[in-house]
Amino acid sequence: MTDPGRFPIPARVHRVEQVIQRSRFITTVAHAPDPEAAHAFVARMRDEFPDATHNCWAFVAGPPGSTTRIGMSDDGEPHGTAGRPMLTSLVHSGVGEIVAVSTRYYGGVKLGTGGLSRAYSGGVVLALAEMPREEKVDRRGVRLTVGYPDIDSIQRLVSEREWILLDESFGSDVSLELLIPSSEIEDARTLVADRTRGSGVLEEDAVPPDS
Repeated sequence: MTDPGRFPIPARVHRVEQVIQRSRFITTVAHAPDPEAAHAFVARMRDEFPDATHNCWAFVAGPPGSTTRIGMSDDGEPHGTAGRPMLTSLVHSGVGEIVAVSTRYYGGVKLGTGGLSRAYSGGVVLALAEMPREEKVDRRGVRLTVGYPDIDSIQRLVSEREWILLDESFGSDVSLELLIPSSEIEDARTLVADRTRGSGVLEEDAVPPDS
């Protein structure tokens, strides 16, 4: 079963180029964790290619296949021939938090609506095929409080898992602020209970998840 807290995202900006019927298509994809980042990237591409005939774009600023935070633009191409096919390719790509900008320099030969749709969607598909990816892990902030006799065992547990230690404080007990994959919260409770014989306390949302 797919873990909704883990999914591939673009590892860096990636670009491909094609010449179709003398028109030059430059497709650039990048990470877009939210719509604001997507629109900022579109503006960046417009600044980079100010003399282009069109800078069409689409984005999915959420998990793969999500349509809650999407956007698209034909940027002057016939309605539905650029932004929509680009978005369709992104939605079905299995990649999340992604924006694509397709820059076209018109070459003097009209492609027709079908040809345009294939050119714009094909550029996105080609970029996706070659794009380096990394995994995004959705994490939750927790505070773990344990007694001194258990701290060595708990520190080993943290090092064994994909848990990120943000801070430690030492008082009457030891308090650790951690970021834990959201899908592992219940497992973490069980592991901590096993390591501390039930004395460890794990509190959710003790620290911001974006720390």
